[in-house]
Amino acid sequence: MLNVRLFDITTLLFGVASVNYVAALYGKKVILARIGTWVCVAAAIVSTAAIGVRWAESYKMGIGRIPVTNLYESLVFFAWSVNLFYLAVEWKYRSRTFGAFVIPIAFGTMLFAFTNESSIQPLVPALQSYWLHAHVITCFVGYAGFAVSAGVAVMFLMKAKQEERKVTGGVVGLFPPTKVLDELVYRAIIWGFPFLTAGIITGAAWANYAWGTYWSWDPKETWSLIVWLVYAAFLHARVTRGWHGRRAAILSIVGFLATIFCYLGVNLVLSGLHSYGGA
Repeated sequence: MLNVRLFDITTLLFGVASVNYVAALYGKKVILARIGTWVCVAAAIVSTAAIGVRWAESYKMGIGRIPVTNLYESLVFFAWSVNLFYLAVEWKYRSRTFGAFVIPIAFGTMLFAFTNESSIQPLVPALQSYWLHAHVITCFVGYAGFAVSAGVAVMFLMKAKQEERKVTGGVVGLFPPTKVLDELVYRAIIWGFPFLTAGIITGAAWANYAWGTYWSWDPKETWSLIVWLVYAAFLHARVTRGWHGRRAAILSIVGFLATIFCYLGVNLVLSGLHSYGGA
């Protein structure tokens, strides 16, 4: 199918962008980072077209559904979201060093998507609801924010370690100041948290529509709550306790690991009402 070929091209573009960003850091070549940016822009265009084509192809097959309902589709949508969020961050902060830590997440996601069934399948009855659109889209926009926050948190820890040793120069020396990195870790979570909250609320409404109950302590629901609590704790500690620096960066990384398990681990390892997400 055309959409799959377009997603294959997107994967290649993410791989090229990742190599360029990393090479730009180690080789200190600005031109490579600029190429990485334009490759990411191309990936955004191609992946957006791929999502549109897949949606249109589903209508031609008589299925007619938004392409975010199985694991393959959710993975490519997640990578698409991460890329767009990254490009917005790069534009706002005028730094391409973030690309070496964020775009590989999108690239790895697309590689994992390759291992899953890519055909367009009819919706199972529980998914046939307009709540699907609001729930899935808001969740993945939130996940994208958390991915960027975690990538920047890794950069912060590396930069802070270098500053403690009073070392300048090198690859880490090209990173923005720790103050900027710390602020971005926080800002990305501020962006993602409301979307995660909206995703949980719309998911509860969808659950009531599909299964007659707003909350059933299904593994997916439980882990969604855990993720929400981790990021709520981050924001609470930041606002009331003034948490900055290393503790905040570590909590951001922990939150993203919990997010990944909620997204993939629950669907692939645990059984429950959301298990069909891995089909």
